[in-house]
Amino acid sequence: MPVLDTALDTEVLPLPVEHAAPAAPVAKRLLSIDILRGLVMLFMALDHARFYFASAAASPEYLPNSTPALFFTRWITHFCAPTFFFLAGASGFLSGPVGGYSRQVISRFFWTRGLWLIFLGFTVVDYAGTGLFFEPYGGVIWCLGLCMLVMAPLIRLPRMAVAAISLAIIVGHHVLDTISASRFGNFAVLWSVIHSPGVYPFGSHHEFFALFTLIPWVAVMAAGYAYGPILLRMDRRKVLFWSGLFTTLVFFVLRGFNLYGNGSLANPYRPSSLGPWTIQPSFAMTVVSFFNTVKYPASLQFLLMTLGPMLMLLAWLDHATLERSWARVLVVYGRVPLFFYILHPLILRTMAIWVSWMQHQDASWLQYGGPRLILPPPSYGHSLPFIYAMWLLAAAALYFPCKWFMRIKKDHANWWWLRYL
Repeated sequence: MPVLDTALDTEVLPLPVEHAAPAAPVAKRLLSIDILRGLVMLFMALDHARFYFASAAASPEYLPNSTPALFFTRWITHFCAPTFFFLAGASGFLSGPVGGYSRQVISRFFWTRGLWLIFLGFTVVDYAGTGLFFEPYGGVIWCLGLCMLVMAPLIRLPRMAVAAISLAIIVGHHVLDTISASRFGNFAVLWSVIHSPGVYPFGSHHEFFALFTLIPWVAVMAAGYAYGPILLRMDRRKVLFWSGLFTTLVFFVLRGFNLYGNGSLANPYRPSSLGPWTIQPSFAMTVVSFFNTVKYPASLQFLLMTLGPMLMLLAWLDHATLERSWARVLVVYGRVPLFFYILHPLILRTMAIWVSWMQHQDASWLQYGGPRLILPPPSYGHSLPFIYAMWLLAAAALYFPCKWFMRIKKDHANWWWLRYL
C-alpha cells in the first residue's frame, strides 16, 4: 500500500469514484491546500533570508532596534509554523475518508514519519543550515516529528475527544508558563522539550537548542486533525471563513484589552517588548507593539493571530484554479515542501558566503556555524531591500528543481519512499 503524506506535505490518495465519500470536489480542496502551503513555504524562506543577511542588531521583536518594515517582514512569516502543524493534522484525518486508509495505518504512518523527520532535522537540515554536524536544533522539523509521535496514539481516540484535548491545551497551556526547567535538575532538558525553550551543552563543544516545544504545537496539529471533516463539507468555504473570523476577533479582544494569553514575562526567550502592547512614539510602532506576541513557546494570542487569518485565506483560495499563473507557481513549492525545506537553507547560506566573499569580508563564520551558532561580526548586515532581493533570487533558483521533483513524485507515485521526501 502506498504511504500517505503528512507533516509538511498534505497530499492524500483518492479512492476510486465508487468508494469516495460523497462530498465537495476533493481536487479543488487539495489544490487550495497546496497553494496555501506553497505560499507559507515562500514566507518561511523570507524569514530565513533575513536570518542569514541581517545584522545581529536587527531584531524585529525588540522594539528599540526594530522598524515597522523590519517587524512586518518577520510578522508575515509567523503564519508558517501554525499552517504547517494544522495542515499536518488535517491531512492525517483526510487520509481516511479520501485516501482510504484505516486509523491504524494512519497512526503507524504518524510515528514512522515522525521518527524520519526528527532524524532529518538532526542531520541533513542541521548541516544545510550550519555546515556542521552534531549541532542538534529543536526547530520546526524536529517539532513536527515529535508531535507526530504523540499524534500516533492520540488519533485512536474519538475525534471529538481529540478536539477537546487540543482546545484545552491551546487555551490553557499558560498555566505551565511559570514552571522553570531548572526545577527538574538533570531532567531540565525534558521540560524544555515539552514547554520551556532552552539551550543545553553536551560534550565539549556542542549544544542542543530546544526552541519549538511539544506544547502547544501538538495541540495545533491535533486541532487540524479534528477540523478535517469540515474540509470535506460542501459549505466548507463558509465554515472556514466564519471560524477564521471568530478566531481573529477573539485575538483582537484579548490583545486589545491586554488580557490572558501571551505567556510569562519570566520566559528567557521573551524580550520585555513582547509583553502587553503599549503606546509607542509613533502610530506605526504602536501597531507593531500590538501585533508583537510571544512565539516561543507559542502563546494563545500568537496562535489566534495566525490561525484565524489562515483559515480565512484557505476559504478564499478554495476558489483558485491552475488557470491562474500565480497558483501554478505556488503549487510547485507546495507539492514538494520537504524537498524545498531541506534545500533552501543551503542555498541561502551559500549565497551569504558568496556575498561576503565579493565584499572581501570573512565568511568562515557562515561556512562553519552561521548565525544560529555564531553572532554575525559587527560590520555584517544588509539592508531590507537587499534581503528581499536575495529571497527572490533563492526562490527563483529553487523553482525548477522543485518542479522537477514534483514531476518525479507524480510520475512515480508507486515509489513509496518518495513520499518521505
